[in-house]
Amino acid sequence: MDSTLLIVLFGAAVAGFAQGVSGFAFALVALSVWAWAVEPQMAAQMSVFGALVGQIVALPWVWRGFDFKRLLPLVVGGLIGVPLGVFLLGWVDPEIFKLALGLFLLVYCPIMLLLPHDYKWAHGGRAADGAAGFVGGVLGGLAGVSGPVPTLWTTLRGWDKDVQRGVLQAFNIAMHTATLTAYGVSGAITGETLVMFAWITPALSIPAILGVLLFRRMNAQAFRRMILILLLISGVTLVWGATRLWF
Repeated sequence: MDSTLLIVLFGAAVAGFAQGVSGFAFALVALSVWAWAVEPQMAAQMSVFGALVGQIVALPWVWRGFDFKRLLPLVVGGLIGVPLGVFLLGWVDPEIFKLALGLFLLVYCPIMLLLPHDYKWAHGGRAADGAAGFVGGVLGGLAGVSGPVPTLWTTLRGWDKDVQRGVLQAFNIAMHTATLTAYGVSGAITGETLVMFAWITPALSIPAILGVLLFRRMNAQAFRRMILILLLISGVTLVWGATRLWF
């Protein structure tokens, strides 16, 4: 087994566990590892596929929190955003988007951590939920990171832990499926990519299950803090990934 494959399998396992615990973060964790061994375009496709597999594997443990009324605005906004994100691939540098999102998370998450744990933002209604989904869809199509913005928004909303996880699980499955479909229609997925899909599927599945079992043992306050800390780390990862080639 060569070193490239070892790096791919290690990244898939670590990212699978992170996503199992948090409900997102597969792409952010996996890309920070795979960047050392995998060409960026293929790594983006692998991260979307891996995130989709991880979401499906964890679904039996989180589906009870599903709430269609809360999901609908997010998904509608996201499905509008995904094609735009894929279109922007040819016009906008994805690294600039990653840098902007990373800087936003680095500023916003510490503020959220300093607020009272029971703080809730009740304004905006379904239109604001749809806007959060739209941004997630654009970032998913552009850079494979559909989860951070909707996760941050629903955390700010103060949604129940299980409802938040169930809704975002369904949202991310929809976004990853739409993004992979767009990649497939564009002809971006090659035979080599499909081989990588086959390798990472078993590597991430058991860690994802272990992660979701840990999630089920957390109380609401601990889960909120964990989400914000992971988003903060994600911000660091995005900024580092977007700027590492500049120096």
